[in-house]
Amino acid sequence: MVRDMMGTYSSSGGCGGGDMNGKPAWLESLMAETFFGACGVHLSRRKNEKNVFCLHCCLSICPHCLPSHRSHPLLQVRRYVYHDVIRLDDLEKLIDCSNIQPYTINSAKVIFLNQRPQSRTCKGPANACFTCDRILQEPFHFCSLSCKVDFMVYEGQSLSSILHRFDESDFAISQFEGLRVDSSEVIDEDTQIAPTSSYSNTEATSNSVISCEPNNLKKGKAKGNRFLPGIVLSLGSRRKGAPQRAPLS
Repeated sequence: MVRDMMGTYSSSGGCGGGDMNGKPAWLESLMAETFFGACGVHLSRRKNEKNVFCLHCCLSICPHCLPSHRSHPLLQVRRYVYHDVIRLDDLEKLIDCSNIQPYTINSAKVIFLNQRPQSRTCKGPANACFTCDRILQEPFHFCSLSCKVDFMVYEGQSLSSILHRFDESDFAISQFEGLRVDSSEVIDEDTQIAPTSSYSNTEATSNSVISCEPNNLKKGKAKGNRFLPGIVLSLGSRRKGAPQRAPLS
């Protein structure tokens, strides 16, 4: 069945339709939903994090809820650097993701679902997100799906121009066989994810770490420390022995 994402879910329990000039109900719910919390229906079960979004019911569910949504189109949400992302290949079946900066994580391109907090904004001529001013690579204009959608709504542009009709078989429950919800789906905050650029020859994965060490540390010289290849010895951490005094005469 081909579903028009601007249409109304009329079956019992389905979410309502959307305004042609505003956000459709499924998109509004997707960006506002809380993922990776414990499922209230399956609190006693292991691996009960809500990391699947039901496009029919417009709510997040856990893997144990899948049998109850067997006939519904389902979208998997992943979590990297403590923020929700969706694979670009999946999201593009629903909405035009052009001008949104993708990132390559574990060999897969992903799109951040919402804005991420940042300590500083772009200043000067650097390329930045049209909505939140996060620094981006050329030629991208948005850092997340919500930034693109919110910008279009603010500018009075119709979202119908970027929403796609999709085949529900592309989001069938069969794609979730063997779904794991564990630490392998989470990357530590200290791990940097690499933005994907059409201008770069190589795409780094989530294992790429941006070094924040000062130059003097990289050269192996720093005040109060000795550096050997692969070893750091801190003089400040050495234990001092008992002071040796000359015997009394």
